[in-house]
Amino acid sequence: MNRTACLGFALTALSLGCGGGATPPAAAPVPTTATAAETGSTVDTKLKASLAGPQRTEKERARDAYRHPRETLEFFGLKDTDTVIEISPGEGWYTAVLAPVLHDHGKLIVVGGDPKGDPNSEGTKHALALQDRFQKTPQAFDRVQPVVMSYDASSPWGAPESADVVLTFRNLHNWIEDGKADKVLAQVFKVLKHGGVLGLTDHRANPGASIDPKVIGDSGYVPEEYIEKVVEAAGFKLAAKSDINSNPKDTKDYPKGVWTLPPVYAAGATDHAKYEAIGESDRMTLKFVKP
Repeated sequence: MNRTACLGFALTALSLGCGGGATPPAAAPVPTTATAAETGSTVDTKLKASLAGPQRTEKERARDAYRHPRETLEFFGLKDTDTVIEISPGEGWYTAVLAPVLHDHGKLIVVGGDPKGDPNSEGTKHALALQDRFQKTPQAFDRVQPVVMSYDASSPWGAPESADVVLTFRNLHNWIEDGKADKVLAQVFKVLKHGGVLGLTDHRANPGASIDPKVIGDSGYVPEEYIEKVVEAAGFKLAAKSDINSNPKDTKDYPKGVWTLPPVYAAGATDHAKYEAIGESDRMTLKFVKP
C-alpha cells in the first residue's frame, strides 16, 4: 500500500475381476499423501489460473512484471489448504490473486480498514473499495473474511496460533513511521502457528540509510537489515530472502520519495519517461518463521 495510502479433484478407481470362479475382493486403496512437489505443482497451476482470471483488472495484470506474484507466493511456500491472513490489502491487488487459490480448501482473512470509519481516511476508502469488489465478484471473493485492523492485542485478528501464513506487501515502512510496527508484529506472532510464515515485501533503502521513522515515512524506503532486526526482535527468525522483486535501476533518491516511481508518478509529467523506464521500486522479499 502506498502512503498517499480460497478446487480439488476427486479420483475414482475401477477394479475389474478376471478369470473364473469367485472373484476375490479388491484390495483397499493404499492411502497416499501428496508430496511437496505435487503440492507445489497444484498451487502453481492454481496461481496461473488465478492470475489470468476475470476477478483481476487489466491495470493489476500490468503490474505483474514488477510484483512477480506467482514467484513471490511460491517463495513464501503458499499451499491451497493454508489459512492465510493478508494485512493492509489496499484495494485488493494480492487479495484477487490469493482468493481463488484458497477458495475451496483454504481460508483467506484480510485485515484492513473499517468501511464504517472516517470517510476521509485512506483505510476507509480502501475498505469500501474492497467491499464493493467482493460484492461484484462473489464467485471469487465470497469466502474471504474481512477483519477490521486493530493494534490492540485484546482484539485479535483470529484465534491464537490459527494461521499458517501472514502476508503483507509494502506496508512495514508505514508502521515504522507511525510507531506501530511492534504492535502489528505482536498480533502476527500471536495468530501464527509455530512454524508459520510471515512473508513480506517492502521498498529497500540503500545499506546504511537512515532508520529515522520520519525519513522512512518521507521516502518510503527502509533498510533491509533494519526490517530484519525489527521483525526478529518480535520473536521471528529469518528463514530466507529473495531478489525476486529487486530492481537495480532504482536509485532511491527522488524528490517525492518512492512515490515518484510508477504506478503513482508523484512528480506528474516531470521526467515521466525517465521514471517509467526505471519501473517500480527495488524491493526486498523476506520470509520469516515463528519458532
